[in-house]
Amino acid sequence: MADYIAAYHTYLVEEKHAQANTLSSYMRDINQYNAWLVERGGDLRKVKKESIAEYFEYLSSKGKSPATITRSTASIKSFYNFMVSSGAMKTNPAKTLTSVKVERKYPEILTSKEVELFLEQPKCVDEKGFRDHAMLELLYATGIRVSELIGLNVEDVNLTVGFIRCAAKEKERIIPLYAAAVKALQDYIKDIRPRIIASDDESALFVNMNGERMSRQGFWKIIKYYQEKAEITKEVTPHTLRHSFAVHLLENGADLRSIQEMLGHADISSTQIYTHVVQKQLKDVYNKAHPRA
Repeated sequence: MADYIAAYHTYLVEEKHAQANTLSSYMRDINQYNAWLVERGGDLRKVKKESIAEYFEYLSSKGKSPATITRSTASIKSFYNFMVSSGAMKTNPAKTLTSVKVERKYPEILTSKEVELFLEQPKCVDEKGFRDHAMLELLYATGIRVSELIGLNVEDVNLTVGFIRCAAKEKERIIPLYAAAVKALQDYIKDIRPRIIASDDESALFVNMNGERMSRQGFWKIIKYYQEKAEITKEVTPHTLRHSFAVHLLENGADLRSIQEMLGHADISSTQIYTHVVQKQLKDVYNKAHPRA
């Protein structure tokens, strides 16, 4: 069975171009499923639908969350689709299995006032303050992912016309910047970055205090530091600013297609969750404020 799993791994990488996190999750799910089957004398190619359903019951009995079981369902279905398409099997035994219903969790959103408070925390009195201020302003101005933020190079920024170029998943998108973000970047790029880069050959837009490209972990610490300084009780992550960016645009009249383009969502259904967030917020306000609610 190891050969089939290895072939599936190759398929995900070379044909599906799966991202690292997706690849890791799918392969972990398949290997855990295969280990469970082997322990019971089963065979990936001869398994029945009932056995796969039993495996999901096993996961549930181990306290796995509905979201984890749902992802495992998708992983196993994908694996068997590959087995059928490659000719290793005639039918997909998991085809008719349904996922566990997962309670929808809406993303955490900061209010406009909370965003203002958060962005005010880095003080532009030293290199770190200028750099952090520019990073946070850029993140909220564009809604880009943290991986995209730390992956930016100086050449990706055009401050004359006020936009950044962001490349992800072999696609490029242009995202505009508001004036305060342009000013923060101008100050950082002109006066601060040249003083902290380790080498003149460094292409990274944002670097750590050792002068090398900022890491995901390094930026995560920056976010948590300013959350504590701002005394914001909500959980603030880099993705929180991305979600807040989208919701605030929607609240102020932006259309879904434009938000989809700026966020880099391949499918608009990923963007539509923000309409549900706005509707939920309106309902919460209504229930709290209406005298007969």
